Amino acid sequence: MSRVRSKDSRAELALRRELHAHGLRYRLHASDVVGRPDIVIRKWKFAVFVDGDMWHGNEHHRRGLSSLAELFPTNTEFWVSKITKNMERDKTVTSKLTADGWIVVRVWESDVLADPAGVADRVLAALALVKGGSDG
Repeated sequence: MSRVRSKDSRAELALRRELHAHGLRYRLHASDVVGRPDIVIRKWKFAVFVDGDMWHGNEHHRRGLSSLAELFPTNTEFWVSKITKNMERDKTVTSKLTADGWIVVRVWESDVLADPAGVADRVLAALALVKGGSDG
């Protein structure tokens, strides 16, 4: 697990590269924002999280498995508990940010790696809704 990047993953770098190419400027891993989003635009209260499939509960869907437990033949209880807590924390962070007026976009690492430009377009579309067409 020590090799799992908490920031600057390949997916995050790919998304950032696409967003930057579209002229978007942002801050990274803002420690003063709940959950330390991967990408933050404070002016618009806009936060983007690039969630790893394995650690945030999407991997079993990607592999066509019926449950999270099927991913872990050994030490199943520990891993299911750990990932379930991550998923609960994600929901809590999203709720807190939303309650504070933030727009939160969560994207899966696998989606970014498969189509960085497409995911960047989704992020930019969400940001356009926040901006309401105003300059800035």
